[in-house]
Amino acid sequence: MPPEVAVGDGALGFWKAITKHWPTTRHQRCWVHKTANVLNKVPKAMQPKVKESLHDIWRSDSKANAEKDFYLCIRKYEVKYPKTMHCLQKDRDKMLTFYDFPAEHWAHIRTSNPIESMFATVRLRTTRTKNCGSRLTTLAMAFKLMHTAQKRMHRLRSYQRLADVIDGVKFIDGIRIQQDAA
Repeated sequence: MPPEVAVGDGALGFWKAITKHWPTTRHQRCWVHKTANVLNKVPKAMQPKVKESLHDIWRSDSKANAEKDFYLCIRKYEVKYPKTMHCLQKDRDKMLTFYDFPAEHWAHIRTSNPIESMFATVRLRTTRTKNCGSRLTTLAMAFKLMHTAQKRMHRLRSYQRLADVIDGVKFIDGIRIQQDAA
C-alpha cells in the first residue's frame, strides 16, 4: 500500500522516485527548507519581514486563509523580489497539502527536519570516526546514537487518526468530513 503523503525538500530525485513508484502519493514540500530557500534570495534586512509573511501562510487555520496569505505575500514582495516570489510560488500546491490531513498531524507533515536532525547527528559522528572501527562497530554506534536521539523526538500526535487516513477518510482544513453510510 503506497504512503498517503511524502514530505521532503526540493530534491528532484526524491520526488521523481516517489511519483514513479507511488503515483497516488501526495507531495508536501518541507516548509523549513522552502523558507530557507526563499530567505536566501532576499537581502538580510528584509528577511524578518518575508519570514513573518511565510509563517502567516502555514500558520493559517484553513487552506482558504493560507491561499489568501500566499497571495498577499506574493503581491507584497514580487515587484522588488521577483525571483524570490517565483521560488515560493512554483511549489504552491505542494506546500499546502497538509491541510487535507488531520489538524493534529500538521506539525509532523509540514517539515522533514525532525528526521533530518536525527540523521545529522549520526552523520556527524560517523564522519569524525571514519576508519576507526569495523562495519559492525560503526552500525552499533549509529544504532546507539539513534536510540539516544529518539528520546528527544516528539511522538506522533493523535496516531489513532492514521487509521482514518489509511481508510481514505477525507479531511478539509484538518477536520474529518462526515461520510454517508453506504
